[in-house]
Amino acid sequence: MGLIHIELFATLDLVGQAPGGPDEDPVGFPFGGWQAPLLDEVTGAQIGAAYEGTDALLLGRRTYGLFAGYWPHQEGGEDNEIATLFNSVPKYVASRGRPDLSWAGSVQLGPDLAEAVRGIRDRHEHVKVVGSLNLVQTLLREKLFDRLDLWVHPIVLGVGKKVFDGGAVPTNVTLLEPPAASPKGTVHLRYGLADGIPGTGDMSAPDRGVGRTD
Repeated sequence: MGLIHIELFATLDLVGQAPGGPDEDPVGFPFGGWQAPLLDEVTGAQIGAAYEGTDALLLGRRTYGLFAGYWPHQEGGEDNEIATLFNSVPKYVASRGRPDLSWAGSVQLGPDLAEAVRGIRDRHEHVKVVGSLNLVQTLLREKLFDRLDLWVHPIVLGVGKKVFDGGAVPTNVTLLEPPAASPKGTVHLRYGLADGIPGTGDMSAPDRGVGRTD
């Protein structure tokens, strides 16, 4: 069975909307492109490494449209490595509408998203979900992911679509490697899906020593 990896860029208050540019998702959101001033070589290398081994992309309709209009024209340029990868692998699109699938290798998923994602897992080894916040809500709710790469940037926006905006259910995750910070303060967190749901406890229990004065 293949692995579903979610790749997300977020602010400190976990806004994940339109990190790449002002025209990405502009309706009611004044901070499109918030990630650009915070990029540095360390974060760039982390992102590049995260895509190593990718053999399929799983995208929401909006992200797919942005990618389809950009990446086919980037081979041979500064982003040639990622462009070549994205252009060559299959692209699976989650959409209730009828998106233009002219980007080579694009396939629209059927109405039963959970079943479709399980089918993708059977056909591929390393499937990457990039952006696509609406799709991510479903994957989180159905626990249809294996790894979450989250780049948390040192800004607070106060508005915008959140990474865990209504799609999350109680879930345990485990830290797969130590957090890594970039010179500009972005922290890369890599979590894996774990069994069970979050437990609870009592911080005032005697064996924890809370409130003791001796």
